[in-house]
Amino acid sequence: MIVKKPDSDTFHADAAAPSSWVQRWSHLVTPGGVVLDVACGHGRHARWFHQQNHPVVLVDRSQAAIESIAIPSHACEAMVADIENGPWPFAGRQFDAVVVANYLWRPLMPTLLDSLAPGGVLIYETFTQGNETVGKPSRPDFLLRPGELLETCRTLRIVAFEEGFLEGPNGEKPRFVQRIAAVREVMDAMYSGGVLPVTASGPPRYPLS
Repeated sequence: MIVKKPDSDTFHADAAAPSSWVQRWSHLVTPGGVVLDVACGHGRHARWFHQQNHPVVLVDRSQAAIESIAIPSHACEAMVADIENGPWPFAGRQFDAVVVANYLWRPLMPTLLDSLAPGGVLIYETFTQGNETVGKPSRPDFLLRPGELLETCRTLRIVAFEEGFLEGPNGEKPRFVQRIAAVREVMDAMYSGGVLPVTASGPPRYPLS
């Protein structure tokens, strides 16, 4: 179900801050490129990308969460859908970035990779094994195995990968995380996003900041 968003630029003052990982690697996304925010919740990353002048496409199973995201309708396509038990609502579409945070549904991973346009960026961060010792999620279904994102993204160009323990800055709970930034490379060497144009003398350059 598509939800029409209000024409407002007033964001919720109490909204959680976007992930530092997402912020760090958002420069890799094509300027003005469309960003798909999967299991978007209350839209902390949708707001971040909207503020960076990206159109955003959102999907979450919670209509209340979707309706809480105040991004103007001309810049936001919002979908209420159960992506674990129902059909993928964006079949046949590709995006300049796919962003996932604190969410894992392994059967969906091939679909997420297929949703990357050439030059598209996957920015993914979620919990990994070990988190069961400090809190939730604690079920293996919701925790990545060591190096799992590297294996999942083996067909992409890995720009950055981290796996480890975060103490929980800014009042956040301590957690074990795994996170990746990876690009579906453009084989014909066209310019894409934060990637510098390919020249005859060298490969694509993915800025690390």
